[in-house]
Amino acid sequence: MRILPLLLLAPVLVAAERINHAGRILGPEPTVTTPVLFNTPQADAIVSALQIMPKDNPWNEVITNRPVHADSGIIMGRIRSDLVAISSNRNTLKVFAEMNYVLVPPAQANIGIRFTEYPDDSDFNGGTSPVATWPIPTNMPVETWPSNRPAGESNETWQRTVIDQDRHSIIVQPGATPRLFETWQAVLTNNTPNWQASNGAIFRYDSNALRTAGGTSGDAAGLPLFPALIRYDECERGVIEHALRIVVNKSRKQYIYPATHHASPIDRLNDDGSINLSFPSYPAMGQRVRLKSSFSVPAGWSKQSRAVANALKKYGALVADNGGFFSVSVCPDQRFPAGCFNDVQTIDINQFDVISTTGASEGPRAAGGPNAGAGADQNVQLARGAMLNGTASGGGITTTWSLYDPAGAPGTVTIAAPSSVKSTVTFSAAGAYTFLLTVTDGTHTPAYDAVVITALDGGEGNPEPTLSAISPESLVAGSGTYTMTLMGSNLLPSSVVTWTGQAALLPITATDGEITVTVPASYVTSGGNPEIRVVNPTPGGGTSAALTVTITAAVGGGGGGPGGSGSGGGGCGIGALSALMMLGLGFGLRGWSICVQR
Repeated sequence: MRILPLLLLAPVLVAAERINHAGRILGPEPTVTTPVLFNTPQADAIVSALQIMPKDNPWNEVITNRPVHADSGIIMGRIRSDLVAISSNRNTLKVFAEMNYVLVPPAQANIGIRFTEYPDDSDFNGGTSPVATWPIPTNMPVETWPSNRPAGESNETWQRTVIDQDRHSIIVQPGATPRLFETWQAVLTNNTPNWQASNGAIFRYDSNALRTAGGTSGDAAGLPLFPALIRYDECERGVIEHALRIVVNKSRKQYIYPATHHASPIDRLNDDGSINLSFPSYPAMGQRVRLKSSFSVPAGWSKQSRAVANALKKYGALVADNGGFFSVSVCPDQRFPAGCFNDVQTIDINQFDVISTTGASEGPRAAGGPNAGAGADQNVQLARGAMLNGTASGGGITTTWSLYDPAGAPGTVTIAAPSSVKSTVTFSAAGAYTFLLTVTDGTHTPAYDAVVITALDGGEGNPEPTLSAISPESLVAGSGTYTMTLMGSNLLPSSVVTWTGQAALLPITATDGEITVTVPASYVTSGGNPEIRVVNPTPGGGTSAALTVTITAAVGGGGGGPGGSGSGGGGCGIGALSALMMLGLGFGLRGWSICVQR
């Protein structure tokens, strides 16, 4: 019998500021009051609202642009040849239904668990070695149950089965002190205490802290298991937002960040016949592999296979254990459709690269990083539009405004300047819209913030605009793209600016007395006096009186430019300069000013 939790959920828009490392709005974190098994909608709702490991954690690190390791070809060749030597059909990626988990409340009662093999590599949570006190619920599942066990086998039957398998267990405890409790070879007995395992490790999933150097965990590499699992909820969304754990047949006697433990069975001999456990053609624990950028994920694959393949391209996989396959771990959730991972299991091992990884203070964990502020939530009149008033900081940053979840929005929007921190936006229909500001610098985890703007229908109609001044009011033809400021009253984010003979322009910024627009270079290629007006949309609205911009035709050179006659005015081209020099020399004159401003 599955115990269902009491979840305290609020609409996502209420807590739009909780945004994860991938730019997904998490909403409020649910409160868990009773244990929840992984293969339930209740568990989906909880884990999908968690920030699992910090945003800059290696599990969440985007490695799309990381360089390929110098020894990638050698290492991947070794991984493949080791497995093909076992069986010719082990040349492709495998997806195995393995680790599961249970969610428990912060107040879950602690009970005893005895660590029998590696108590020195275990965490006791207030207990005394070899017995720890952990928040273990009665329904804690053990690896492979239920979908990879015989149909109808109960959770308790598998808990008590003694068999030489990995039998990992995972407890996830959300709350103010979010923790993972993970074991290897867990079994429920009739002894005191009832539970025992070979070892057990506790991780804070809000921290980048590692195990002690040389220390193992539930996984051979000393890494946590839970952040690496392919879960049902994320496959349903079609996007996996983290790296995976991957198993290889043999690894070298070395671990690299973020691993803390090696598990090397390598038996290659040195020239003198001694055993070399550090042969560099084998991967280290913590080595990261990535699906090649040249691999195109077929559109016809199942959404689950596409999600796995795209995660392997974006986040890669960390070598975490030794085994008989090149495999990643999916939760043994009976809700996965049969065969949904068959497509991704056709990828040959030679489609992967080993990449050059970042260290503890490199990449997204380096000092600095961008910041984003989306401003306060707003209520606006639909017809008037709104201003996106963002802020951003950081070195070499790029900013982007986007409509969050367009499919779920009440209508469409037009963001006048999506790459600027400040932009006007207009709406096609009334309702609440969430806008996401993304700030990236190419190194750190992007910074995100969101703002909810509610466009209200009804109310007073739009006022008629007045236009009193334009700046600049004159310019020279050919001067290129520029920003025009229009001043007056009743100027709105939804106003448009008309220009004689050209397409209307949308404001970038707008206040009641001032709007700015970007004027394309193509509008000012020749002289003239185009009329400029501001138009406010219905209901109400209207058109302002016109003001003109004086565009002076280019005369003379371009200030010493390469052309004979130049362009842009105000200077002399090379042709004019040469003629005047000849004139001066012919008359034997000295000290002439040969470049005349017009």
